[in-house]
Amino acid sequence: MRLVKSMIALFMLLLLNSPVHAEEYRNVEVKKLITSSTSSNGDPLTYLRTDKPEVTALVVYFPPGGSTGWHKHPVPVYAYMLEGELTVELKDGRTFVFKKGDAILEVINTLHNGYNYGSVPASLVAFYTGAVGVPNVIREESAVAPALP
Repeated sequence: MRLVKSMIALFMLLLLNSPVHAEEYRNVEVKKLITSSTSSNGDPLTYLRTDKPEVTALVVYFPPGGSTGWHKHPVPVYAYMLEGELTVELKDGRTFVFKKGDAILEVINTLHNGYNYGSVPASLVAFYTGAVGVPNVIREESAVAPALP
């Protein structure tokens, strides 16, 4: 009987506290940007397994004609376009265009280049979900020039 009374008391406590929590959020609007189990190129999403997680948040600005250069991410990266338009090119020739308000699930371990072909600036906020000691960005290795004799 004591267990039943305890459970009823707990239920009443939760019930009475619910309006207070709901009141705190009554003026909040939620807009779903994206739900996906794949990155932008269709590859399955993967998560880093680490005991030293590290999140880095950046705002990246692209002037007209600005480019990231060819690079890849060994960690999951998520972004949100703040302004303008960004074209992401993959080495296989595929391109993806992201505009203001778009959510981006970046490709992982795939070389790509982000370019602002527009005449106005573009910017995005990026969230790298990495690990301490693991780089967020790896630049494409360019061919080493031959040594002179």
